[in-house]
Amino acid sequence: MTNELRRSLGLGDAVVIGLGSMIGAGVFAAWSPAAEAAGNGLLIGLAIAAVVALCNATSSAQLAAVHPESGGTYVYAREQLSPAWGHLAGWGFVVGKTASCAAMSLTVGAYLWPDHDRAVAVAAVALITAVNLGGLSRTVALTKLLLVVSLATLAGVVISGALGDTSDLGRLTPLDTDLYGVVQSAGFLFFAFAGYARIATLGEEVRDPSRTIPRAIPLALTMALAVYVVVGVTALATVDADALAATNAPLRLVAEVGRFDRVAGVVRIGAGLAALGALLNLIPGVSRTVLAMARRRELPPTLAVVEAERALPVRAELVVSAVVVVLVLALDLRSAIGVSGVAVLTYYAITNAAALTLTTAQRRWPRAIAVVGLGGCLVLVASLPWRIVVSGIAVLLAGVIVRHITNFGARTSSDST
Repeated sequence: MTNELRRSLGLGDAVVIGLGSMIGAGVFAAWSPAAEAAGNGLLIGLAIAAVVALCNATSSAQLAAVHPESGGTYVYAREQLSPAWGHLAGWGFVVGKTASCAAMSLTVGAYLWPDHDRAVAVAAVALITAVNLGGLSRTVALTKLLLVVSLATLAGVVISGALGDTSDLGRLTPLDTDLYGVVQSAGFLFFAFAGYARIATLGEEVRDPSRTIPRAIPLALTMALAVYVVVGVTALATVDADALAATNAPLRLVAEVGRFDRVAGVVRIGAGLAALGALLNLIPGVSRTVLAMARRRELPPTLAVVEAERALPVRAELVVSAVVVVLVLALDLRSAIGVSGVAVLTYYAITNAAALTLTTAQRRWPRAIAVVGLGGCLVLVASLPWRIVVSGIAVLLAGVIVRHITNFGARTSSDST
């Protein structure tokens, strides 16, 4: 056994992992709650989400260059702010990304077999866990394949929808929404961008991380945004916003009413595989943060073990997978997206706060970008449905309380000896 990960990934691999996490993470699912919130104003929400994500990405990239190790903002906040803020960030990431994993699993079920979506979701988690435990090189190879499948599927949706009889850009105007609805849609659509955090968790697995990670994050984010804009415009032009809001498989609906209705069957399979691709990278991402927290004894130390032969935190991955299965059985797709949004936006608010403490020599972008990112994260959290916000905050506070009790118990034990 060892506690060291292997540096085997280059810039292209890091971009593929980030893009694979994003493309499957939201483009097939997030349009539905966004359309419910903002109608045809969701494209403005997409722009807002992209701005906040870009600010978060620059902050993450700067911090990753200064602290090139696994754990993402859990590590950055510990070093730049305090251990307590680091713990909250790490716990927020674990909660948010575990909910994201549940959402991706349910997306697989919604497209492949909607009548039995939960059973399919559980099977998807089991399959991806088995693949990930085969080693990181296998994960990267499969991610590349599934990313090609995702992009080909989206191309089919766009072509079929754009050429269909129902396609009408007039649906994009006039806007039938209000400011609150637009901002809430941005909160849901941010879910589609959050996959780039997976790159930041690769600090111990990429070559020359101080150069690779700051380059990979903005590049993957820009590529994902270009795809989202094209798909979002096509979806709204092809299908009424109310119809998008009423389904958990919005792009399947676009394909069904498009020019080539036979494409719908291909989209079902392609979307399911794309969501699998996102899940393939999300579970390892969460496990790396669990690994970093366990190393500092803020989670059970037994989760800090890295198996020497495969250079993987096997125990952490198995625990994360088990929790994802529990969430799949307990939440619906939209609730999973919302809870993920609350926790992940909290994580990125702390990321931006940590970036504000960087010195002039460490800073690569203007300080104002981190200020906008911090404010944007807080606004998007506040815009989400209050029940989801309360649930997300309650889970975050539970983590803080458990840490406090654990630390208090440790101090008491130490004092008594």
